[in-house]
Amino acid sequence: MAYADQQMSGNRIIALIIVALIHVGIGYVLISGLAYEAAKKVVERVTTVDIEEPPPPEEPDEPPPPEPDQAPPPPVAPPPPINIAPAPPPIRTQPTIPPPAPPALVVPPPAPPAPPPPPSKARGASPKGQGRWAARIQENYPSRALREEIQGTVGVTVTVGTDGRVAGCRVSRSSGSSILDEAACQGMQRYARFDPALDAAGNAIQDSYSTAITYRLN
Repeated sequence: MAYADQQMSGNRIIALIIVALIHVGIGYVLISGLAYEAAKKVVERVTTVDIEEPPPPEEPDEPPPPEPDQAPPPPVAPPPPINIAPAPPPIRTQPTIPPPAPPALVVPPPAPPAPPPPPSKARGASPKGQGRWAARIQENYPSRALREEIQGTVGVTVTVGTDGRVAGCRVSRSSGSSILDEAACQGMQRYARFDPALDAAGNAIQDSYSTAITYRLN
């Protein structure tokens, strides 16, 4: 309503301003000597102008009355949590797997035959220059045996060292005379010489040798 009153007051003010301007114009016309009738007609036209007021705006619909205050709904307690046990993992069944086939038996080719071993160089001790040293032993006839005219044959076994010399002697068959038996071993250790025994690789080793010494008077 206030807005409509303000609009109507504005229109009236404009109308009054126009009327005032017209009156000013009429006065000017009268002053300038224009005809009175013309001024009168203009005044009549102006004064008879109807000013139509715009219809008042429609009043807006009143807002609906506020609803009465409603009581707030009672608080609702949340439902208790439900513990849901996880489902057990699915059991995967292993299909029966047949045992693997046995590996194929691969027979390797026969190994080439080993080369034959080198010939063995093993040998026993052998007398070296036996004729010479046997004669020297017999020539060295014990003097006592000569005086008593003792003679006989003595069997001896000697140990031959790696240098080919006799390292030991023992009587293997006695002549019946200790003089001749002792003279035979002494002669072998003093005069006898041998080629030493060898092993398979050709290395000199210790060995034994058996022989007989004969003492005979001429």
